[in-house]
Amino acid sequence: MPIDPALVQALRDALAAAEQLEADEALPHLRAAADTLAELIDESMAEAVVHRRASLRGAGAKAGLSENAVGPRLARTAALAPYANADGRVTAAAVERARYDAETGAPPPAPAAPAAAPMRFKARRPTPPKGS
Repeated sequence: MPIDPALVQALRDALAAAEQLEADEALPHLRAAADTLAELIDESMAEAVVHRRASLRGAGAKAGLSENAVGPRLARTAALAPYANADGRVTAAAVERARYDAETGAPPPAPAAPAAAPMRFKARRPTPPKGS
């Protein structure tokens, strides 16, 4: 299955919006591009491990991630979120279950709780203090 064209277009749009702006004005667009790219990577890893039978380690290595970083990222994907454990990780055993379910057409289990979104910095003040 190819990557989601809507996500690719969102990435292009965010980069295009940032292209002609000054650095400080481009930052929100670049952050949106980075978030979209991370989502594309995560969804592609999920596709690779479930349908292309890649290992967690192999998919992570191709994405430039350590093996420990892969499980939490896969837990945020549409394909593997239902298979995440209570710690918010997808394990090799969960991937095997997801593969079996995909091959047999069985529905995924109901997710216990939604996976937490990655942490992001939030400024305490909406604007910089005076005199800056």
